[in-house]
Amino acid sequence: MSRRRASIKEVRGEVALFRRRALAGFGLILLGLAAVCVRYVYLQVYHHDEFAARSEQNRIKPRAIPPARGLIYDRNGVLLADNVPAFRLEVTPEQVGDMDKMLTDLGAVVPLSDDDISVFKKQVKQSRRFEGVPLKLKLTEDEIGRFAVNRWRFPGVDVVPYLTRRYPMGPEFAHVIGYVSRIDADDLDRMDDEEEASYKGTTHIGRIGIERSYEKLLHGAPGYELVEVNADGRTQAVLDTTPPTPGKNIYLAIDVRLQKAALEGLAGRPGAAIAIDPRNGQVLAFASYPTYDPNLFVNGISSADYKALTTDPDKPLYNRALRGVYPPGSTVKPLLALGGLSLGLRRPTDTVFSNGQFCIPGQSRCYRDDDRGGNGTVNMMQAIEHSTNTYFYKLALDMGIDRLSGWMSKFSFGQKTGIDLVGEVEGVLPSHEWKAKRSKAGWFPGETIIAGIGQGYWAVTPIQLAHAIATFAGHGIPYAPHLLLDTQDGVDSPRVPQAFPPEGPSLVRRDSDWQAVNQGMIDVINSGKGTGKKVGIGFPFVMAGKSGTAERFSRRTDAYDNNKNNAYLAARHRAWFMAYTPAEDPKIAVAVLLEAGAWGAQDSGPIVRKILDQWVVDEGGPRPEALPPGPIATSDAPIESAPASDSSGQGTQPAPATSSELPPDDSGEDQ
Repeated sequence: MSRRRASIKEVRGEVALFRRRALAGFGLILLGLAAVCVRYVYLQVYHHDEFAARSEQNRIKPRAIPPARGLIYDRNGVLLADNVPAFRLEVTPEQVGDMDKMLTDLGAVVPLSDDDISVFKKQVKQSRRFEGVPLKLKLTEDEIGRFAVNRWRFPGVDVVPYLTRRYPMGPEFAHVIGYVSRIDADDLDRMDDEEEASYKGTTHIGRIGIERSYEKLLHGAPGYELVEVNADGRTQAVLDTTPPTPGKNIYLAIDVRLQKAALEGLAGRPGAAIAIDPRNGQVLAFASYPTYDPNLFVNGISSADYKALTTDPDKPLYNRALRGVYPPGSTVKPLLALGGLSLGLRRPTDTVFSNGQFCIPGQSRCYRDDDRGGNGTVNMMQAIEHSTNTYFYKLALDMGIDRLSGWMSKFSFGQKTGIDLVGEVEGVLPSHEWKAKRSKAGWFPGETIIAGIGQGYWAVTPIQLAHAIATFAGHGIPYAPHLLLDTQDGVDSPRVPQAFPPEGPSLVRRDSDWQAVNQGMIDVINSGKGTGKKVGIGFPFVMAGKSGTAERFSRRTDAYDNNKNNAYLAARHRAWFMAYTPAEDPKIAVAVLLEAGAWGAQDSGPIVRKILDQWVVDEGGPRPEALPPGPIATSDAPIESAPASDSSGQGTQPAPATSSELPPDDSGEDQ
């Protein structure tokens, strides 16, 4: 009986249970539909614009268009830097699954150097994953063909056309133009957001020289295009384009013909030659030798080529014209003479008796004159003509080192000239203050004496000396030396001259002061007795100048012995010569340095003459007669610094350091 009741179903209970479950399920369905509706409203109503834009971005992407870099010309329109078409491999990281595997596989198709991969990986870390990153620049036709056959294997990798920099003159302008090279991670770190945006799509940036100094002018501004892409990221169509703004073309004051004449004059000898127009500060020639090919750096220099340049004992990467520092020797004597006149310490007719040595009262050691036995009684003009050391020993002592330093600093010695190139060094202009920062020994009269002939602690750059002589030749009106002449918005646009006004009033107090020093420098070349007496032979205009031969090392041998082997002397001397012409109304001033030259006039003089000969031809003047071969003069002998006692006679102090005893700069050159 009980078993029959247990097997009977409770229909009402089951129906009630089913009803409850059905209601719960229906409720869940309604809740889900409500959630869908809410989400639909959220997406389609409240955030419609946002998600519509995001959807569109999956189909349409912006792509940066790099600007064409501005061209660089010389003053006459000779092309010095241009852009040529090339192709590069570009990778979009977000489309590459396994980057390392892709690079390995791709390297079997298109050779990739370690430098290519290293630079690429650094740039990938700094870029957005959807942006293309250059992997290998300047592909050959063979490399483009091999990649095209295997393109299907490498999603996210494309061959992209671009413009690459080329320097037609190569080494002749390397130290002026400089070069561009690939933008690296360090460059991006230095940029703010706005600057980084201006380099979108750009692969190169100015590294040194004019390319760096005028990067903002040359670079331009990028453009953009909107492209429609498929699911694989391939471009299907270009929907809109905003063209880039090309960089400005720039014209330099440099004259290619004068630049070539300077390098030909250097004839493979380490040194520098600079020509400046004293009327406005325009740099007409700026040569440093040895030099190098800047084209090697544009698309990434190989490790082997870079090692060859950096280990070369002649240091071809070293810009001697801008960064080389050397004792100026006798070249500073005319400027020191002008200081004596300006400070009221001398009149042109004041004389000094030169008997071959100059002694400070109370000292046992004397300082040698330029010629054995001296030059007798000389006034200012004659002292410049014969480079009479005694005259300038006495003048320097009367001026005192601080007044001497203060005067010479007006010609930019001991400071940057302001030339529009990055990396200029200041050199050394000795003074009490300068030495006090480096030594506790104090300043000694003997150090003032040898400063008067451009020896001792003095160290100047070729651009400083060229600027100084140009300032004097321009009747004392100082112009910052500059290479930029004109700018241009495009090849069909007019050239726009750039203004570089004087930096101040004339440094010459009276015209008669200038005329006196000018006459001394004219006599150096034209009197028949001066240290540069052969430099002006056959030249159609009156030339004025000054030689200088500075010792690299102190020595105990007879400095008057001009019969020493030239190779022996060259190993010990820095050879300078500077000149300007026409002497009464100068239009060009030139300074030349040879790191190893027996005598200033003999070795550097002919280089100055070669540059001036070319200038005469360029200006439409008569072709000068050829300079006769053979030594020009050897009377500008360097003077060894003798030990000097202090003014009280209480003992002696070693002579000031020669150029070789000063601390080296980062180039390893003598200071």
